[in-house]
Amino acid sequence: MIVVQQMWMKWGWAAILLGSMAAGVWAAPASGRDTLTYKDGDRVQGTLVAEAGGVFVFKSDRFGELRVPVAEAAVAKGAPAPTASTTKPPPAIAPAEASAPPAPPAAGDDERPSIWERFTPAALTAQVRTFFGPWRGRLSFSAEVVTDSAERATSSYEAQLRRKWKADDVQLNSRFDYSETNDVTTTDVLKFWGHWRHDFSPRLFAHYRPTSEWNRASRLRGVPNDYVLLQQEIGAGWQFQTKPGRKARVGVSENLFDTWNSAPGAGHVSRGVISVFEETEFALPWRTTLAQRGVWYPSGARSDGWENRIDLNKKLTETLSTSLRHEIRRNNPDGTAQDYTRLKLLFGLDF
Repeated sequence: MIVVQQMWMKWGWAAILLGSMAAGVWAAPASGRDTLTYKDGDRVQGTLVAEAGGVFVFKSDRFGELRVPVAEAAVAKGAPAPTASTTKPPPAIAPAEASAPPAPPAAGDDERPSIWERFTPAALTAQVRTFFGPWRGRLSFSAEVVTDSAERATSSYEAQLRRKWKADDVQLNSRFDYSETNDVTTTDVLKFWGHWRHDFSPRLFAHYRPTSEWNRASRLRGVPNDYVLLQQEIGAGWQFQTKPGRKARVGVSENLFDTWNSAPGAGHVSRGVISVFEETEFALPWRTTLAQRGVWYPSGARSDGWENRIDLNKKLTETLSTSLRHEIRRNNPDGTAQDYTRLKLLFGLDF
């Protein structure tokens, strides 16, 4: 009995002290910071300022204020700040022996992102989204260098902005294509185009599509033919597929072509042409989408003109994507624009 009492006096208080310290550690509150988690798993810590209009306003520790749509991320609230009642040590333990919970880390130099963290896809996307606000878009590029019997280099750069309202859809696009063979420029095209569609009902819509194309390396029948093309298309149509993952439209448009070129004896040419168009959009499995648009320009005096574009897009993450695009244009009604067939693989940063 005496031996048991001596062992208790020697080890009992130490066991109580260790148990109290362990309980204090497990009960230590979290830092209190919230966590913003994107669908691809990227996480940002900070404070949720507000949630309004389907958008999280999140003040991050590293990247400042972010505005992220609710459909693209989730916010996990941090634990509440510790109170005096939760941090008060047990009365049986002397205050000097109690283990105080660790204080939340202060945002100092260690919290500043490194140069590599600033240029990660998630960081770039957050900064671009903050700049453009409610607009969504993509920055894409494609490059190729081939050396065989000749040296060929090709590059393409694109930018896209898009915003949707209840009855309106607006898109703004730009593209630059450049290629050369043995240091001789063979393609040098700068193109801008936009699209505005207004839905009068779930089926009936009208649209306006302005397009400008500046080709500085065109040849027509072996003669240099640099040109500037301005096309304006206004039309109306019927949407016979309206499901969220499946849309199909047909319609008729009136087109006005204005062309300025440098061919001998040529100047400004303007003409109006009627066209028939069809558009399809499909959401496929594995975060893949397919978009296609074809236009037919009927002509009684010469060969009909037509063009078609197909985009197969695959989202790799919430911020990175790749797309395969096929484009073709034949007998453009303006009379001087260059025909082409293109097949490209593009990589993009979505925001």
